Amino acid sequence: MDDPTDPTGPRDPFNTGAGSILWQPKSVWATAGASVVAFMGIGLVDPILPSIAKGLDATAGQVSLLFTSYFLITALAMLVTGFVSSRIGGRKTLLLGLALVVVFAGLSGTSGSVGELVGFRAGWGLGNALFVSTALAVIVGAAAGGSAAAILLYESALGLGMACGPLLGALLGDASWRYPFFGTAALMAVGFLCIAAFLREQPKPARRTSLLDPVRALGHGGLASVAASAFFYNYTFFTVLAFTPFVLDMSPYRSGAVFFAWGLLLAVFSVLVAPRLQRRFGSLKVLGGSLVLLAADVLVLGYGDHTTAVVCTVLSGALIGVNNTVYTELALGVSDAPRPVASAGYNFVRWFAAAAAPYFAPKIEEWTDVRIPFVVAAVTALLGALVVVVRRRALAHEAEESQPRHATEDGVTVFAN
Repeated sequence: MDDPTDPTGPRDPFNTGAGSILWQPKSVWATAGASVVAFMGIGLVDPILPSIAKGLDATAGQVSLLFTSYFLITALAMLVTGFVSSRIGGRKTLLLGLALVVVFAGLSGTSGSVGELVGFRAGWGLGNALFVSTALAVIVGAAAGGSAAAILLYESALGLGMACGPLLGALLGDASWRYPFFGTAALMAVGFLCIAAFLREQPKPARRTSLLDPVRALGHGGLASVAASAFFYNYTFFTVLAFTPFVLDMSPYRSGAVFFAWGLLLAVFSVLVAPRLQRRFGSLKVLGGSLVLLAADVLVLGYGDHTTAVVCTVLSGALIGVNNTVYTELALGVSDAPRPVASAGYNFVRWFAAAAAPYFAPKIEEWTDVRIPFVVAAVTALLGALVVVVRRRALAHEAEESQPRHATEDGVTVFAN
């Protein structure tokens, strides 16, 4: 049995080179548990999108705005989260974010129109941005076993949340599309109480972050290149996440099972497979190859039969998991800006694509046919790969790559995946 106080460090049960993630203080487990629920909120609505459309007499395009409002506010909030947490501290920022999620998730379940629901999801996005942008920094600061163990724990929480969100949405949404929102509010309330009880306030940063620091950080060519590539990639990612449920047109249970399998692959490939691929081939080769494979996958998804579409949706989770890990590490290591600031600038750019894809994919279908949104998604994945190839010298600072580096001070990461 490992002793977390052992100066030689705890053993690594996953053979990833990180310290053990099993022996952690209660404050770390409380934050990680709340992180799981926070990430569940991203994919929660996936299996119930058709049910919401039917229940609120809305079109697919209108319901997809649930993602657009959520991620548009998340993108803008990237400029605010560092400003807030550097002034009130990590613990209070987490609690503020959780409180906002509890309120707006609960209100989402009471919506009488799609317009109300879209608005409440925007408030939810603000709360989630405040929480997830601070959670990793808090986990790193409080974790035993070193920063690598903390990052592994955080990425595990992210993957588990992405996997369980659609499952929870399916289980509760089969009875009513409103129940998943109430369920999330209840779980986040439990997370609020756990963090309030177990997490002590950590020291505030020596230097306060200004609202414009993340924008200034994008003046670095390497960071701007990562952000641009991630922008195109995120358009592909969220075409799969927000538009595919309408194409599959399955019951909440079946759709939830598909995206649960998708999320499991995302988690496994993000935490276990991506680091091994990076050590063997290097980050830039892994990222470029994964983006090309993702382009091929979504193209087949759009043109295949129903069974093929299901298989390609699930398989995309593996490629998305790899991409998420590599992008995060590149963004946090390519520039000399403080990691929370660099990550905020990077996320500020890429989340705009997450807001754009759910809006444009249904519009493109209306203007053309159901296959073309996936053609566009394949093109954007290839554009992301092209940026990596063209700007590889600007990215090479982080890509010496015999061993991938993880963020140790990231204050703003997500899908960071």
